Formats: sequence, C-alpha cells, structure tokens
Amino acid sequence: MSHKIATPAGTGSGAGPNSGATSGAIGLRSHLGSDRAFFLLRTIFTVAPILFGLDKFFGLLTNWDSYLAPWIDAILPGTAHQAMLAVGIIEIVAGIVVAVVPKFGSLLVVAWLAGIIIDLVSMGQFFDIALRDFGLLVAALALAALAFDRSRKVKAA
Repeated sequence: MSHKIATPAGTGSGAGPNSGATSGAIGLRSHLGSDRAFFLLRTIFTVAPILFGLDKFFGLLTNWDSYLAPWIDAILPGTAHQAMLAVGIIEIVAGIVVAVVPKFGSLLVVAWLAGIIIDLVSMGQFFDIALRDFGLLVAALALAALAFDRSRKVKAA
C-alpha cells in the first residue's frame, strides 16, 4: 500500500524552491538541531575540562602524574606533580573560556587536546586515550564551527 502526499499545483514534491512553508520548517528544524548540538558541545567542553582540572588537585579519577611524558617532565621546572597542578589550572581556565566565549574557548581546547595527544603518543603508550582525545578534538572543532556560524548570524541580523 503506497501513500502519497498531495501537494499544491506547481510545487512538485514540496522540496523545491516553491515549497513555501515546507522549506521554512526544514530550515527551522536544521536551526534547532544546530542549536542543540551547540548547547551539548558547549556544555561538555565547559564541564569536562573544569572537572578534569579540579581532579588534578584531588586525584580521585587517576594518578595524573603518570600521563606526563618523561621528556616533558625533564624540560619543565619542578616535579611532574607540580606540572600536573599547573595543567589543572589551565584546564579549569579553558572550561571557563568555553562557557564565556565558546568560539575562542573551543580552539583553546583543540590546541590543548593536540598537546595531550602528542604527550601520550610520544610515551609509546596510552594510545587508546590518545585516540579518545582525538575524537574529543574533532568534537571541539565542531563546537568552534558552530560557534563561528552563530557569531556570523548575530552580526548579519
């Protein structure tokens, strides 16, 4: 049994340029989808860096010092633990910047994740975490794209 939707004469399938309200509804749905994606990505890239940054001080999730490559530890002043405390502060700041100015904060997170990936891969281990962080990096790039699109729409209006 086949169902066909009747369309007014001259409008074809309802998906063309003469589709009137249909294209507006599609545009609205698309806009709502990008708004939802922006909200979700902005939320996770605000909350996660802040929580990971705070955990650098409490060590509830893991021993963060073990993720610092020896060659990086050798060039930084202080101990690996002190370096990870500084990392925690940077992560907290990154989360706040994403919350306040997502188009720049997301790029800060991209750069930070790239550094983490280099650190992990250079150790010759933790490849699973590096791959997960690469996925997060791509998601942060998506947030940046959405944030830049939103800023263009605001300027155009």
